[in-house]
Amino acid sequence: MNFKVIGKIIGKIMILEGIMMLAPFIVSLIYREEVRYIISFIIPSLLLIIGGFLLQLLKPKTTSLYQKEGFAVCALVWLVMTIFGALPFVINKDIPNYIDAVFETMSGFTTTGASIVTDVTKLAKSTLFWRSFTHWIGGMGILVFILIFIPESNDGSSLHLLKAESPGPSVGKLASKMKVTTRILYLIYLGLSILEVIILLFMPARIVNGVTYKMDLFQSLLTTFGSAGTGGFGFVANSMEFFSGATQYVIATFLILFGMNFSLYYLILIGKAKEAFKSEELRTYLIIIVVAVILVTCNIANKYQTVEEAFRHAYFQVASIMTTTGYTTTNYDFIWPSLAKYILIILMILGAMAGSTGGGIKVSRFIIAIKGSFNKIKKLINPHHVTKSKFEGKALDEATTNDVFSFIVMYFFIAFLVILILSCDPYTESEVVIAGKTVEHGFVSNFTATISCLSNIGPGLEAVGPYGSFAHYGIISKITLTLAMLIGRLEILPVLILFNPKTWHK
Repeated sequence: MNFKVIGKIIGKIMILEGIMMLAPFIVSLIYREEVRYIISFIIPSLLLIIGGFLLQLLKPKTTSLYQKEGFAVCALVWLVMTIFGALPFVINKDIPNYIDAVFETMSGFTTTGASIVTDVTKLAKSTLFWRSFTHWIGGMGILVFILIFIPESNDGSSLHLLKAESPGPSVGKLASKMKVTTRILYLIYLGLSILEVIILLFMPARIVNGVTYKMDLFQSLLTTFGSAGTGGFGFVANSMEFFSGATQYVIATFLILFGMNFSLYYLILIGKAKEAFKSEELRTYLIIIVVAVILVTCNIANKYQTVEEAFRHAYFQVASIMTTTGYTTTNYDFIWPSLAKYILIILMILGAMAGSTGGGIKVSRFIIAIKGSFNKIKKLINPHHVTKSKFEGKALDEATTNDVFSFIVMYFFIAFLVILILSCDPYTESEVVIAGKTVEHGFVSNFTATISCLSNIGPGLEAVGPYGSFAHYGIISKITLTLAMLIGRLEILPVLILFNPKTWHK
């Protein structure tokens, strides 16, 4: 285990996080907030920058990283970021409990959007900014950004880090140089983010109960941070419900765009649009969205005044859940019938495309699992059957299929384990009041809370529904769900490798 190289990488991350923490500090100055908000970002920022520079003094004999080290350092980096990233919430007392602050910060960096905050209107502007900014930082992955500054190596060290942090069953370079690949990824990410901010600024206003809801620059930035990172932290009451229909359509469309594999955008940019649109995963992703929107619209049509309104809410919620974002425009847990909610649960588990900022099992794994299952059945019927299945134009080998099956088994095993722990929480089988209505906090709450955190979605059903929160869970449950978010974001293996004692043997 190359501890000195790991230390230097963590040090770079700490410096970067310390610099990024100056953004909410500037926000606190712009809005002339109390001194406690100003120092809440200055103190952690200084600690991170000083600590990071000290770690840069380490002098490793070699810069090489093996695959297990790449996976372990990836999980370790996210833990370090969360530990320091939670400090501002505690110092400024917006979230005084450190465990709650860690939960909120991990939810931000992993782009989950699950929150323990019961009233976001009481949070300061700088706090709201930092919560949503963590979505944008974690969306593409902090290590992907750091790879721009890590020297290119011939031993695959950089690729090990990229594989550890990038979601999906396979990761490769877009260009011959890793630095070029990471720059391309971030330029696409940044470009789409800027485009959404600009468009949101021109969206019409809507007046609800005498209050005008229109995106200003601050709200456009926060919305985009959540959209780009597919996170979904709200910054006004009832998430996106009170904004205009046009605004909701724009947000939902950008959610779908950010849920797509970023490699496809690269192909379009270099003039290979036909190759991009031939993607089997893209076609399946779009078909699932279209079918889900149609089914949900038909199921909820009688719940709204017009078909357009039903379609808009269906389109938005399907896009939000499918891309594991978690923004909402309606309290679907109270209003929608069972079929519509069942479809949302399926989308929670399924998730977005590989290589996107979304979570879940991923559409690519779903396709491979279906084809692999049919191949197994054909093999049982005819042992001499030769597999000819392809995925994205390449032969689907048995090793890839087995990897996908292994991931799915681990996903559901961890989910069942988390549900078991949550079921032991003394707050389970109780009732909570949400939006003036008494809601059960039982199995459905625990099940959807688990899937929500493991797939990095945010809202679930019942007590953790779109207008609920995770505040009523006990400390053990919150710690468990915090780890579930990390496991889901890094897709299981990096976290398991980090906590495996054999990883740290020489």
